[in-house]
Amino acid sequence: MDWLLTKIKPEQTLTADEAMAVLMAPAEAIPLLLYTASEVRRRKFGNSVRLCSILNARCGACLEDCAFCAQSAHHQSAASVYPMISKEEIASAAREAVSNPINHFGVVTSGGSLDESDIDVVRSAIPDVENTGATPCASLGMLSESQLAGLRDAGLVRYHHNIETAGSFFSQICTTHTFADRISTIRRAKRVGLEVCSGGIFGMGESLEQRVEMAMTLRDEGVDSIPLNFLMPIPGTPLEKCKPMTPLEILKTVAMFRLTCQSAEIKVCAGREARLRDLQSMFFYAGATGIMVGNYLTTAGRPVEQDLQLLKDLEVDFE
Repeated sequence: MDWLLTKIKPEQTLTADEAMAVLMAPAEAIPLLLYTASEVRRRKFGNSVRLCSILNARCGACLEDCAFCAQSAHHQSAASVYPMISKEEIASAAREAVSNPINHFGVVTSGGSLDESDIDVVRSAIPDVENTGATPCASLGMLSESQLAGLRDAGLVRYHHNIETAGSFFSQICTTHTFADRISTIRRAKRVGLEVCSGGIFGMGESLEQRVEMAMTLRDEGVDSIPLNFLMPIPGTPLEKCKPMTPLEILKTVAMFRLTCQSAEIKVCAGREARLRDLQSMFFYAGATGIMVGNYLTTAGRPVEQDLQLLKDLEVDFE
């Protein structure tokens, strides 16, 4: 796989066939793959890692049927259910989050979209988030262009909306809305001038070709940040018995996204703690530029102190 070294040159992104070769690389090719991905990351982003944190501001009772999600009303999970929290609670959570060196703080809500009263709560809380020094982000579902513009005018910088998987696999994961709906939301957010954070979940039964397809879609859409999550099957959901990805499979996926989407941030998020196991520190060398710290939407992350120590041990910049 010596051809990988040519990808260190500016803008020499992977073709679909090359991306497949990365995902199928034998174990003995991993050092070369990590070197290449790390060099591409270093050239574009230096030696820094950006940290983000999220708040589950409205949980459960979601009418969408996403097969991985504990918050769907279609499934029988043990996830909590509560309505939109208050502006004051969002502000308090943001102040607590920035006690750690995070760069982005995201307000996340369950459901396909929000009504105007709930959007007003988020909109009113954005200046409080901004005052903490963190970049305000939100993940509020499939909003209209005018709703997104209103959030932008209130100070929102980045909108998060995962495509979740490849377009050719999406109907196996969700039937209550379409892949085109997801793409349309991303394009609306970009049209109003918001940065876009969009990625998905791996290990849901998709093929290697579909992982490549997903990477190519995100590259073509020009998203700013790509969060990579690795399925942690939740009891009561249709995917509760999915076979877990291996650590090397995950590292090859991270590297493939770095080499395919060279201009985007690549963030390793849910599932890294359990799925990467002793290889967790290698995510940085596989090309990641960030991680999510703290808890996820319905599952717990590991103690933030452990993540900060990991980054200190790697001698990367994160403050």
